[in-house]
Amino acid sequence: MKKLAVLSLIGLLILAFGIAYAQEKKEEPKLEFKFSGFIDAQFNSYVNATNGNPSAGIYDVVPAAFKPFSSTTVVSNGKSGPTAIDDNVSYWMSRARLKLDAIYGKVASGTIHFEMDSDRWGDSPGGNAGKISERNTYGYWSGDRAAVEVKNAYFDFGVPGIPIPVSMRVGLQPLSIRPWLFLYTDGMGINASIKVDPANISLLYFKAVEGADETADDVNVYGLHANAKIGTVTVGGYGLYYNMNSYPLFAAQTLTIVGGTYFTRLINGTQRAEMWWLGFYADGKVGPVNLNLDFIYDNGKVESRNTPTVKDAKYSGWMVQGKVAYPWEAFNVGGLFMYATGADRNKTGSTGAPGTQSTGTRTKVGSYVVPPGSEAGAIYGESVVFYSYSGNRGTTGPGLSINYNALSRGPTGGTWMAKLFGSYQATPWYKVTLQGMYIGDTTKKGNTIGTAVKTAFVGTTAASPLYRDDKDIGWELDLINEIQINKQLKMTIAGGYLWAGDALDYSYRSANVLYNYEPKNPWMITTNLTYNF
Repeated sequence: MKKLAVLSLIGLLILAFGIAYAQEKKEEPKLEFKFSGFIDAQFNSYVNATNGNPSAGIYDVVPAAFKPFSSTTVVSNGKSGPTAIDDNVSYWMSRARLKLDAIYGKVASGTIHFEMDSDRWGDSPGGNAGKISERNTYGYWSGDRAAVEVKNAYFDFGVPGIPIPVSMRVGLQPLSIRPWLFLYTDGMGINASIKVDPANISLLYFKAVEGADETADDVNVYGLHANAKIGTVTVGGYGLYYNMNSYPLFAAQTLTIVGGTYFTRLINGTQRAEMWWLGFYADGKVGPVNLNLDFIYDNGKVESRNTPTVKDAKYSGWMVQGKVAYPWEAFNVGGLFMYATGADRNKTGSTGAPGTQSTGTRTKVGSYVVPPGSEAGAIYGESVVFYSYSGNRGTTGPGLSINYNALSRGPTGGTWMAKLFGSYQATPWYKVTLQGMYIGDTTKKGNTIGTAVKTAFVGTTAASPLYRDDKDIGWELDLINEIQINKQLKMTIAGGYLWAGDALDYSYRSANVLYNYEPKNPWMITTNLTYNF
């Protein structure tokens, strides 16, 4: 009843504003149409990195391209199966976007945003990764793929008849707050933006999952984001509440049909979760330097709906980052420090959900986490090898963590980093950047990425070993070249090398015995040619 009353009130207010506006006699605006977008061609070549596919959860199961051995494969000559450990991986890929805007003066506008991907030049038939859908496969030989996606479809309008500026955005839109660290996703929602000088305030409501209309299995997101410019610095804060009556948002269910054939479908998760995020930031110029500061805190729990006796999994983590840059003539030099809490490997499973772990009940997740669906892991862009790299759209990086249906570590959880960088704008069309960083592991009683064990372990399950706790992920050095060929066309060429520490060692299984393995040092060469229009 409360929800119905609130929705009814919103409807009446919008109707009243509409009537008030209709009564005003103003000159009719003209309807204008605009379009924009880009098309790119990208090449990646690397050893012991990943292609950025989503990983499993809070304490991530290592992505397949970076995991040397499965839990059941017999090892032969130090390697097993089709995995890409220590091998050079290279491929081409492309993305195109087309954004259409219908602008009705300052009164209203509508936006439709399409996205098209070729996950690999020479995509396989039948859809990406064996899916029936042809999503992400327009690079199939002979073309003609059904690979067009609707990224956004929303409209904006100003609310008339009130003394302060208020604008509304309704529909499939970006939910974006500090997207390189915390949250970027696209979803159905309403964003009410209020301007009260010097502050900007956004009230957010999004519907992530509806489920059955008659059942309380939906997922709702509520948020408040405000900032204000004080002198030369913008300070802001935000709070988001995720009420997830289905968790994970969707889960795979395997069914048997006549003849014993299995197929998988996605259903609403059988757990529920409540999560809060609070964040504060400051951006601006302080004296001669540019400064960016962030602090983010998460807190909440996941509980079992079907088995109330199973203990809740409680979440509490945080991260902090500070970045300083000093621009001088054609140079820009600076540094960055980031620290994000890690999980306790004895208390956290691969998803952080209620249940049991080898050393006891899974009760606490101390890692910094981001909401389901957040693509912050791909947007972070602070390195070429370990973290994601913005120059290739964040499609690579073994530190990357995205989960579209559950909480995940995001770009930073379980790691810390100290970085120095310097760039030189050699000509109006050429810029070169050199950066070096040290990356550490903050996970306890285990490692964030690596799976090394303390001693050779004999057992039948991969969940049983006593994991080694290392702190050294390694040192990384990157060189980035940016070439502005013309106003619309840009080429980026980047390379990086990571001197891997012990925290990237892995365990493998042979005849029910786990042994440790030290992969080669990861490296990456990546290029991107983008035409913007």
